[in-house]
Amino acid sequence: MGLIRSWVAGANRPEGPFPLNNLPCGVFSTEGTAPRCGVAIGDHVLDVAAVEASGHLPLPGDPYFTAPAWNALMAAGPSVWAELRARLTALLAEGADPTAVISHLVPLAGTRLHLPFRIAEFTDFYAGRHHAENVGTMFRGAEQALPPNWLHIPIGYNGRASSVVVSGTPFRRPWGQIKGPGDSAPRFAPSACFDIELELGAIVGTPSQGPVTVAEAEAMIFGYVLLNDWSARDIQAWEYQPLGPFQSKATATTISPWIVTSAALQPFRIPAPPRELPLLPHLRDPGPLHHDIALEVALTPANGRETVISRTNARQLYYSAAQQLAHHSTSGCPMTTGDLLGSGTISGPTKDSRGSLLELSWGGADPIAVDGCIRSFLEDGDTVVLRGECLGDGYRVGFGECNGTVLPALENPFHGINCAAEV
Repeated sequence: MGLIRSWVAGANRPEGPFPLNNLPCGVFSTEGTAPRCGVAIGDHVLDVAAVEASGHLPLPGDPYFTAPAWNALMAAGPSVWAELRARLTALLAEGADPTAVISHLVPLAGTRLHLPFRIAEFTDFYAGRHHAENVGTMFRGAEQALPPNWLHIPIGYNGRASSVVVSGTPFRRPWGQIKGPGDSAPRFAPSACFDIELELGAIVGTPSQGPVTVAEAEAMIFGYVLLNDWSARDIQAWEYQPLGPFQSKATATTISPWIVTSAALQPFRIPAPPRELPLLPHLRDPGPLHHDIALEVALTPANGRETVISRTNARQLYYSAAQQLAHHSTSGCPMTTGDLLGSGTISGPTKDSRGSLLELSWGGADPIAVDGCIRSFLEDGDTVVLRGECLGDGYRVGFGECNGTVLPALENPFHGINCAAEV
């Protein structure tokens, strides 16, 4: 598929992230106005809430955009998603009469972007093989890099939906219990090994009750966002055995502000990587469900310049989002509109394609250079930006930036209490 041309200025630039082929879904506001739903097109946002209210966006079962979130539309299912996409394309395509919607176009430059949907639950997976092997090699040795179940199921854990924030939201370095290998007892301190995780987040649209197949799960996914699951590695090392991450992953999870729909990513589907072991039938791929999405991570120190520290691709994931969702449902777990599934860190086979500082610095043993500084883990004032795009024939489908800045830890939140462990 080539570029679908639009009458909107900026939508036909081959280097732009938001052509008519994309139409990502977000929530925006301008100074003095309330947040509302919109789609990005070129250098503008189309206020779909206003277009719906004007009667130029009739959909079965509408209205869908009375609230500043995409959940109502997401819950309506694939047929309504397709109808919305077709109607928006017809309104914005080159040759269409712009008078119906031109007054509802808002320049992107003057907007503030918000969380695009109400997040019901958050689950984080561990679906990138290179990442899993790198981390396993560091902690268990190359012979036991992958856990014995890794090639059979998408490993995951239930996280905190309440700590998911939109791109641009700064947050404080977390405090937690830390115990180094030479320490006789844990101490309570700010994390000194704070890290990033380059991930792709899948968003559940239609809910389910009971187990679903991989094909059914694929149809349930409304779209995708970039996701940075910030991680306190030193807190994690002490707490994760035997139940896995807890407070180490509860500080913040940053997502990009635009939901790139499954339909927009359809032309960029690719087959799964080769399987070393056959999956059980309920998890096998019914077709190409992975995506060719170029990804990069950039780090900017406080008062410094940006350095791209990693480039990789979503094709490196071993399990697709549909497989993750299907596995999540096998116990009978209901899946809800607005559930967010993180892919786990996406790393490639080379050092410059690793998706976390833990891997890039090999646990601190091999720090990386960033604008004249060195980094093993994040310092206060560091800003991290994730970017992603799919390259089509004369166009690209972009996600927008996913960025966050680490602020210094607060004063001891338990000031006045002796936080030393009793020994």
